[in-house]
Amino acid sequence: MDQVFAPWRIEWVEREGGNDDVDGCVFCAFAEGDRDRDRDRWVVARSERSFVLMNNYPYSPGHVMVIPHAHTGDYRDLDDEALLDHARLKQRTFDALDDGLGPDAYNAGLNLGGGAAGGSIDDHLHTHVVPRWEGDTNFMPVISDTQVIVEAVDDSYDRLREAFAEQDGAEVTGEDRAVVFSE
Repeated sequence: MDQVFAPWRIEWVEREGGNDDVDGCVFCAFAEGDRDRDRDRWVVARSERSFVLMNNYPYSPGHVMVIPHAHTGDYRDLDDEALLDHARLKQRTFDALDDGLGPDAYNAGLNLGGGAAGGSIDDHLHTHVVPRWEGDTNFMPVISDTQVIVEAVDDSYDRLREAFAEQDGAEVTGEDRAVVFSE
């Protein structure tokens, strides 16, 4: 049996409120939900038509998803405004990750087409942005089929939120709220 000690995960498991109050699509609920719960839900940045959410089960520190508000699993359904907003927020996300975490590279992409594509939420598209570092692959995934995350998601959240907040056009309206871009 493989065991990895990750005591920081208990904060996620025991967090108050969780997603019990969400009916239907969690991404839709987070898009339009209570902005005072952004930190609890790990929403780190917002724009007019998209938002950035820390991944609950990251592949590496800083693994986020850039999610358009539009509820669709088909990329072709996004109108021009949503496409542009989503793309611009991805640019800001790369900048925030560069400034906050300093990775060497990125993997970025969409899981489209249902379970065969590997996504767990296939009816609301989202772009994964996964920071990568030289040498971030070690013996654990190769030999023991185990992945080790070296930073708590809360710590990555704080570093990314600060980096987003320092960008031109950023608006910070509260300690527990995501950074907002209204351009």
